[in-house]
Amino acid sequence: MEINDKVLKTLKDAGKAMKAGEIAEASGIEKKDVEKAIKKLVADNKLHSPVRCFYDIKK
Repeated sequence: MEINDKVLKTLKDAGKAMKAGEIAEASGIEKKDVEKAIKKLVADNKLHSPVRCFYDIKK
């Protein structure tokens, strides 16, 4: 499974907005890789940031 997919799955399973560090901890991915994936997913309009430093799936 690709890192972007893991990030999305982790957020979906959590059902709430999470910080990059929380996503990294929950998914077992390095935080720097999670941050790269978040940047890409935000650019692709799949994630948004409801509160500063928190990310959630765009509905």
